[in-house]
This record gives sequence, structure tokens and C-alpha cells, in this order.
Amino acid sequence: MSAAVNPLSNPKGGKKLCELCHKPAYLQCTKCHVTYYCDTAHQEADWLSIHNRVCQMLRPVRTPAPFHTLQADRDHHRAEMRKAQEKLISMSEEEARRWLFEGRCQEALPAARFCLRIAMETHGPNAVQLVPAYLLLAEANVGLGSLSLAEEYLSQAEWTVLKSPDCSGALRQQLHRNMGSLHNTTGNLHAALQHYANHVYYASEEYGLDSIITCGGYFLMASVFQKQNKIDIVKSLHKKVADSWHGHLSKLMEKRMKFSVHQTLSEVQRCEGDRTLTALLEEQEKMNTSSAPNSTHCDFNSAHLLHCLAMLWSLAGSWTKALQFGRRALVEVQRVKDHELTAPIQQLLTWIETLPNTLTHTPAITH
Repeated sequence: MSAAVNPLSNPKGGKKLCELCHKPAYLQCTKCHVTYYCDTAHQEADWLSIHNRVCQMLRPVRTPAPFHTLQADRDHHRAEMRKAQEKLISMSEEEARRWLFEGRCQEALPAARFCLRIAMETHGPNAVQLVPAYLLLAEANVGLGSLSLAEEYLSQAEWTVLKSPDCSGALRQQLHRNMGSLHNTTGNLHAALQHYANHVYYASEEYGLDSIITCGGYFLMASVFQKQNKIDIVKSLHKKVADSWHGHLSKLMEKRMKFSVHQTLSEVQRCEGDRTLTALLEEQEKMNTSSAPNSTHCDFNSAHLLHCLAMLWSLAGSWTKALQFGRRALVEVQRVKDHELTAPIQQLLTWIETLPNTLTHTPAITH
């Protein structure tokens, strides 16, 4: 997978630098032959994070362009290279975001750095297209506790957005989400709430009030109110988040079940949905233990969230998990007499169990 680099083979004045730390490189990837590392640890970290997905795409991008005599050929080559670079930016951004949603900030760093490097090569050092990569690096460093580094990346992102008055609401909501998270981590709760509110504003303008992207802001605001011990507000925001996810997943499942339209979630959406809904379910289960026995309201809230998770894993094609959450949801909702959620849960379970190649023999969960 790697070969030693002979410094004497480099062009005069040229040095091969490590993909991760930019120190002198001594190893070369033997698959793409255009990526270099200072040691095996950095090569392995890069391979895990992003290089395994982009390795074969890098050779044409990092190899000097061939000489073309015709202008049309040169234009065609530039267009093809631009297309390949944009694809690399998109892939590395998605991969870094997936690592972050899984809580693996260290693994996200190489993908985020690669995203920034390719974006700079493609759009230049001051382009607004660099902002997503800055935000990914900031979020990873917040997760790792490197707050000064995170602040630097966020300052770069904010300055770039300020210089771009036509910057999209999609990018602005990402910026405010990350700035809110930094302030939330440092304990500046007032500033965190301001940025999360701006995140919700720009996200709702871009995607709508009931979007799962917008409701991510409500979820983050709830984390601040939780620290302020404003439990009634937390409950209200959590309900809004649960309702948004339930509505979104129900629409996708209806198309899948009734019209055989193969609706799926992206890996990033699946990770965010799993993390958000699991956190809400854990919080709800804590509340259930402290509530009065036979509280139908608590039973419904749990069933609502379990139904969400059953739909989420159905759309992801993880039938065992879908059945487990669906059966738990049915147990919870049957404690609420004649509830309208009973039928959709039963329909989902029946649909899963009639699918071919589904692990329908999974034993039912009992309580």
C-alpha cells in the first residue's frame, strides 16, 4: 500500500509533503502514486478517513495536464478536471460530516482537511466555497476540545461569508449552527442561543419551518435551555423536533410502501436522525421513570419516537433494527387506548415482515 520516497527522484527544488501535516514525506501511496505521507500512522489515518474513497480519482487530478494542440481539447480537459474536483469536494464533505455525526471527530479531520485543500485548488483561497470545509474543521476541533483552533476556522468562515453578500441561507445557517456550538461548549449560553436562533431563521427560510434541518436548530437550542434548567421549554422544543422527524419519515415511508418509490436517506441524514432520535428517546425514558404509573402521555411519546426509529431503519434497509423498534413502539402505543398511531405502526410491521430476504424470524421484544 505504500512505498518509500527517494528524495533524489524529486525535481530540483521540489519536495513531497505529507498529506496530513505537510512535513517532508517518506512514503508514497502505491495505488494512486500521487499522495505522500511522513509515516505509516498518517497514511493509515488518511486511508480510514477519506483516502480509501478518493484514491483512484486523484491520479488524473494531481497529474500535470497533457499537452493539447486544439483549444477545444484544452477546454474539454479543464471542464473534466473541474467536474472531478467538484465531486471530490462533495465526497470529502459528506464523509467528514458522516464521521462527525457518528461522534468520531479525530477520523473527520483528514476528510475535512482534504475538502479544504481541494476547494482551495478549485476555487481559490478566498472563495465562499471554502466555508463548508472551515465549518467541518471547526466542528471537529470543538469535539476534540481544541477550541482555539475551532475559533480560528470559524473566524475564517465568518469573514468569508461577510465578504460575500450573496451568500446562500444554506451556508449562513451552517455558520450560525457551528458558532452556537462553540459558544455552548465554552459556556456562553446567551451567545449560543442567539446563533442557534439565527440558524433556525436561515434554515427555515431555505428549507421550511418543518424541515429536519431546521429542527436540528431546535434540538440544539434545547441543549442550552437544559443547562439553564428551563425544562418546560426543553420539552416543547423536543416535541417540535420529534414531530418534524415523524412527519418527514412518514412521508418517505408512505411513498415507499404505497407506491414502491425507493425512498432513502443519505448516510449523513441517517446518522443525524439516529443520534437525534436516540437522544430524545433516552431523555423520554428518563422522564417515564419519574412520571406517575400508567401515564398514557409518556407511553405515547415513547411510541412516537420508537416509530420514528423504526421508519428510519426501514428506509436504511436495516430490517432487524426496524422490527425491534417497531415492536417496541407497538407495545408502548397499545397502552394508550384507541390511539391513531396504532394502525401506522402495525402497517409498518406487516410491510416489513412481508418483504423478501427480511429477517422476519427476529423474536418479538417482550416487556
